[in-house]
Amino acid sequence: MAEERPVPHKDPKHHVTPKRTYFFIFFALMILTAITVWVAFIDLGPFSTPIAMAIAMAKASLVLLYFMHLRHSTRVTWVVIVASFLWLGVLFVLTFSDYLSRRWDPNHIPPFAEAQAEARQSAPAAQH
Repeated sequence: MAEERPVPHKDPKHHVTPKRTYFFIFFALMILTAITVWVAFIDLGPFSTPIAMAIAMAKASLVLLYFMHLRHSTRVTWVVIVASFLWLGVLFVLTFSDYLSRRWDPNHIPPFAEAQAEARQSAPAAQH
């Protein structure tokens, strides 16, 4: 029985990333951090949060791909990563659908609140 030898470019255990790449990623993260601070001081109105989130996602992607070595991982690992982000997307959609479907009128009285308040007022006070 012949023993299979791993293909060097497909085996994540044998991949060595040069230091130059790590320094490049580090400086890219520092530049993105500086951009985040710069954008925080600019009034972009409703676009402030989406821009900050986009920068944060770019930084998280760099950390995941290079410092956590996911760039050279197996296909099974990528399936787990993609499934995790899809599930995260489902949770965000469900959360924001709940958030956006609520009434935000400060003068809005919830249903049955008036009837409950009247019932409390008309109920005889408990005597001790």
